[in-house]
This record gives sequence, structure tokens and C-alpha cells, in this order.
Amino acid sequence: MNETKTSWWHGHLARERSWAGCPSYSRRKSPVPFASLLIIALCLPLAWGASSDGRANKDYIGPTTAGVSLAIPTSGPLSVSVEKAILQTLENNQELRVERLAPRLRRTAEDMERAAFDPTLTGAVSYSRDRTERESKATDKTVETTTKRTNASLGISEFLPTGTNIDIGLSANRTWATDAGDQNTAGADITITQALLRGGGLDALNVNLASLRQARLDTRSSEYELRGFAESLVARVEETYWDYALAQRQIKIFTDSLNLAQQQLREAEERIAVGKLADIERAAAQAEVALREEALINARSTLATTRLQLLRLLNPPGETLWNREVVLENQPATTSDTLADVESHLQVGFRMRPDLNQARLGIQRGDLDIVKTRNGLLPRLDFFITLGRTGYADSFGGSVRGADGHGYDGTVGLNFEYPILNRAARARYERSRFSLDQLQESLQNMEQLVQVDIRTAHIEVNRLKEQITATAATRKLQEESVRSETEKFRVGKSTTLLVARAQRDLLSSQIDEIKAIVSHLKALVDLYRLEGSLLERWGLSAPGRQPVSEMSPARR
Repeated sequence: MNETKTSWWHGHLARERSWAGCPSYSRRKSPVPFASLLIIALCLPLAWGASSDGRANKDYIGPTTAGVSLAIPTSGPLSVSVEKAILQTLENNQELRVERLAPRLRRTAEDMERAAFDPTLTGAVSYSRDRTERESKATDKTVETTTKRTNASLGISEFLPTGTNIDIGLSANRTWATDAGDQNTAGADITITQALLRGGGLDALNVNLASLRQARLDTRSSEYELRGFAESLVARVEETYWDYALAQRQIKIFTDSLNLAQQQLREAEERIAVGKLADIERAAAQAEVALREEALINARSTLATTRLQLLRLLNPPGETLWNREVVLENQPATTSDTLADVESHLQVGFRMRPDLNQARLGIQRGDLDIVKTRNGLLPRLDFFITLGRTGYADSFGGSVRGADGHGYDGTVGLNFEYPILNRAARARYERSRFSLDQLQESLQNMEQLVQVDIRTAHIEVNRLKEQITATAATRKLQEESVRSETEKFRVGKSTTLLVARAQRDLLSSQIDEIKAIVSHLKALVDLYRLEGSLLERWGLSAPGRQPVSEMSPARR
């Protein structure tokens, strides 16, 4: 295998294209020259190289046009629209920063699985010294012999996705003794082992690459999980924005209602003072003022709590985070958008829902488990061939030159291994089959749940849209009722209690109307989130946009 083929092979592994053109290792008719083995051993690790997978921007979440950023003041009131709030959240939210790390952590598993096909370089150096004594029969004297040995070896091995293992080794040995001359040995050998059954055969690529493909599926799954979190986060921002707007509107309604109740109390006291109204009417007017004050206090508390939640999501820069006021640029209003039929939303949901795509990836992962465990049922049968050269001389240079002579050694053989009952492999295979069946059933169950979610949300959007019209009509009628009851009170034909009741009904209708508008806006957000299109509707880019194919990689 020369350097050009080696580079092609490793680039092929990094891209994981078709393996039909992988290089083959055939038995040479002539002995392998020592110099060729040396070149292969030196070039193989260099040809591998570090490959870049170009995944630096895969975790980007933001506008489709990258580079869009907001100039956010670090102090003073924070003025935001719904769109600005979403963009600011995607840029600064602390929870999102944490979740963004999940796909990066998953990608480290890909590198760990890819490392199974990395070459391994080994080396060893040793020195030994022996001293022996023996009696010479000729001289009847003790003869001392000192023998010194140095050994050095260098090897490189690599496992290929075809089930082929390549080992290349170089060795050099020197021995010298006091009663003999130096002896140098230099050798080189290459061993190719090919799995024929377990880990090899026609299904070798699917088996040996299964773990790497599963790691890549896990990474894609984490990207869909990140997309689902981003959609939920955008929905929370939008819903909290409208809750804050609702709280502000409620404070205004309660304030106006309190002023009206206080005015009614003053009119009642004036009429009591001139004797046109019984003193008992004062208690009803005072009670109504107290109820309005209580409602206003609760509304202010709700506004403050919602402001903190909104600031937590926006996380604007600056040290005075929790003390900043939030000014809303958008106010709740009815939308004229026409909702599509529920079947259209279901089609979008089946294609875009992140959890459905995660479930489909789980099925593909389970199918790869079957590929691996089914291969484990086979016995191990490996074919191996070893070719080598060895040179002997009284110097190292001579031993290297001697290795290029006509002498060589070669070994060919088979290794066989098979557990008699093979229970563990059979249990793993059955477990993978049952797990895949469970995943498929879970996907069908999830598809039903998605239908229920989207259909329910669609019904709720339509209900709230009709509710807006109904509450607006109720509010107009209550305004007329208050006006009529007030006029009756002024001419002495009504009581303070009846006026207070009419005002209370008006207040309730005003709150119901603004709540219906805000609930309709939030229901639309919920529908788009449940169908997985919320980010797309805001023109936001995020990982996991492409739907997952139903077919698993092993069946393509």
C-alpha cells in the first residue's frame, strides 16, 4: 500500500462514502523488499493526518442571516418588541448556553469511536548483559564470558473497517561477546489479518462502522434535543412577553376601576350628607373600594413577578439586571391570520417535531444494534499472512543491506474460535430485537400523542378566537349596564350595591376580553411549538431542521 492509497483510504473513512473502491491487499509473487516495508512504516502515520469535519457552526441558533446582533444598553429601561426579546434571549440566555454544550459533548463520542481505526505506533528498546563462568577442559582454568545484547523494535498497526488488521514491524538486534565477534540482525515483516466471518465478510463495513454510525446518530439526536429546547425557550419568551403585557393592562383596568369606585363613594357620601341616601349605603361603597384596592395590589405583585421572569429569560448585560424596567413595544391585539386546516398542521408536525425525529433516530440506532449482535452469532475465522525479511552481518549497515537479498520468510494460516453454546451472543441479539420492537411501538404511540397535541391546540386556537368576539360584545353590554345603573342611582332609582355590582361585572368583562386576546396569542405560539414550526415562523436557524428518514442506515 503506497502513500497515495493510504491517504485516499483515510479520507474515505472520514467522509464515510461508498466503500466499494477500498484498496485490496493481495499476495505478491516476489518477496517484499526491505526498503518498501521501511517506506510504508514511515509514511502510514503521516498519510493519516488530522481531518477537519467542519462542524464548528452546527450549534448556531439565531436569525437565518448570520451576524445579526442587537445593541443592548447596559443600564436604564429595557425597551423590547417580541422579536427583539426572542433575539436577545437566544444571544444571552443562560439556560441555552448550557444546552448548547450537549451536541459538542456528543461529538467527542464520535472521535472516540473513530479512534478505533487510528494507527497505533509501538516501539521498544532494551539492553542486557550476561556474565558466565565455565572451566576449560583444555587448560583446566576458569573462563569468563561477557555477552551484551541490544534490541530495538518499531511497529505500526491499523484496523480497517473491512475487518482487516495490518501490522508492520521493524527490528534491529546486536549481540557481542568477549570470546566472539559482533553479530547484527535487522528484520522487517508485515502481517495482514482478514476476518472472514465475525467482524468480516460481506457485512464487514456495516458491522465495524456500526458504533461510529451510532455515535453520529447520538450527535444528531442531541441536535434535535437542542432544537426542541430552543423552540420551548422561544415559546416561553413570547408567552412571558404577553403575560407581562396582560399584567400591565390589568393594572390599568384595576386602577380605572378603583378610581370609579372612589368616585362612587364620594357621590354616595354627598347624597348621605344631604339626606337623599340612607347611611347604610356607605358600607357597600366602601367595601367596593376595598375590593378594588385588593385587586390592584395583586395585579402589581403579578406584574413584578412576571418582570423578573422576563428579565431572567432576556438576561441583558449589565450589573443591575433585576432592577431594570421593561418597556414593551408591542401590545396585545387580535390577529387577522387565518389558521390552516388541522391536517396541514399535522403534516408539518410529523415532519418537524424534534421528539419524533429523535424517536426515528432511536430506531436507526436499534437497527445498528441488530447488525452488530447478529454478526456476533458467527464464529471467528481469520485468515492471516506474514511476510518478512531478515539480514545478518557483523555491522548494522551490513545487516540492513543483507535484508535486501534473496532470503525471506512467509507464514499463511487460519485462526478459528467459537463458543460451543454462544449464549451471551444469542442473548444480546434477542435483546436488540426486542429493544427495536419497543422503539417502533414507542414511535407509533408518540405519533398518536402528537396528533392529540396538535388537534387539541388547533381547537383551542379556534375557541379563543371566537371567545375574543364574545368577550368584546359582553364588555360593551356591561358598559351600557353601568351607565344605566349609574344614572338610576343619581335620580334615586337604584342603590349603591346595584351600581357596585354593575361595575364589578364590567371589570370582569374587561379582564376577560384582554385575557382572551392574550390567550389566543399564546395558543398560537403553543400550536406552532407543538408542530415544530415556531423557529421557522420567526426566521430562526437551529440544528435539526432536516427531518429524519424512516429508513435506517443498515437497510438503505
